[in-house]
Amino acid sequence: MSSAPSPARGFDHVETWVFDLDNTLYPHHLNLWQQVDVRIRDYIANFLAITHDEAFRVQKDYYRRFGTSMRGLMIEHGMKPDDFLDYVHRIDHSPLEPNPALGAAIERLPGRKLILTNGTRTHADAVLAKLGIDHCFEDVFDIVAGELSPKPFPEVYDKFLARHGVDPTRAALFEDLARNLAVPHGLGMVTVLVVPEKTREVFREYWELEGHDADHVDHVTDDLTGFLQRLPDRLPLDRPAGGPR
Repeated sequence: MSSAPSPARGFDHVETWVFDLDNTLYPHHLNLWQQVDVRIRDYIANFLAITHDEAFRVQKDYYRRFGTSMRGLMIEHGMKPDDFLDYVHRIDHSPLEPNPALGAAIERLPGRKLILTNGTRTHADAVLAKLGIDHCFEDVFDIVAGELSPKPFPEVYDKFLARHGVDPTRAALFEDLARNLAVPHGLGMVTVLVVPEKTREVFREYWELEGHDADHVDHVTDDLTGFLQRLPDRLPLDRPAGGPR
């Protein structure tokens, strides 16, 4: 006989708030990450001397099998990552606009706030600055800090937790890909999937849309700002909201 699903974890014990960056802290419809996606394809086409159609196939195959296209290129072709990272993140951040409501909602949360991203710190700094929320976060843990190991591989979460002294049983993670929440949930983190409706324009592969109703997803929201604004009402009153420390 199958057991009933575990109840979703709450937030009253959370002291560290961890956020993914792309397609989580800004709306999917801006398609900022789509610029990176195109530049990855261009890089692969040039690096492997193949057509863009073939580069697209390689890109998605490596992304699924290795976590990032970069990791696949490193493993399969011995690519050095520095030029790749610099090239693919050289994008136009102008579609982003300040989001003071999101910043205020993040600042009200009690405890530490950190970024955990498969992108670079340079890209993360640019995004946070454009959104006007860079002051909200203590630090950014990027793909370089993870020694080029991306989410969803377990080692990147272990490195992140160790680097920042985070107790996963007292932390929450906000992500736009369900598969990136499986390991954190297993470590004891509260998991929140941030995926609006009509995401096919952003997530073009069927497997990227899987897992929304998985046991390792505690909460799902299509409005991160609204979700965070409602959280303090459910948190203990004697826990002051805190910014970077």
